[in-house]
Amino acid sequence: MLTAAVSLVLTAGGVAVAGLRAYRRRYLSATRWFAVALLPVGLYLTGLFPVARTIGSEFADWATKLVFDPRVWTGIVLLAVSAALLLATRWVGRRRAVDATGDGRAVTGPAPGRAAVTGAPAGSGAAAPKSAAPKAAGPKSGPKAGQQDDGLGDFSDIEEILRRRGI
Repeated sequence: MLTAAVSLVLTAGGVAVAGLRAYRRRYLSATRWFAVALLPVGLYLTGLFPVARTIGSEFADWATKLVFDPRVWTGIVLLAVSAALLLATRWVGRRRAVDATGDGRAVTGPAPGRAAVTGAPAGSGAAAPKSAAPKAAGPKSGPKAGQQDDGLGDFSDIEEILRRRGI
């Protein structure tokens, strides 16, 4: 009986606030308040308050065990160790892939049909030797006179599509 009374009071209060919002011509806000105001009575009429009470009680029991039960803390420590091991093996695997070449490139090398990327920054003025960057295989006949090959020849069709669409 107390649950029904509390539900009706909450719904009545929400409907009153919704009415005030509508009186001030804030109809979107009034509609939101009205929708939220209908929840307590809807939960009561469908019988979901006992379910919510059970869920709350079980959550409180779990939280109490979390704080006071050493077995739960052992499980948390084991989960943390597992996550740390997974992250460490991923990090070591990446480091080995980079260190195996000695020059900072990945073990797999450049993708087929694309020029290798050099380690020199773009604005440093250091040019890569011609033998270090293989020519891209494709239907195009290489860079035009006076232009340098930037290794992005494979993306020319994508650039063309983006230009056509105005992007």
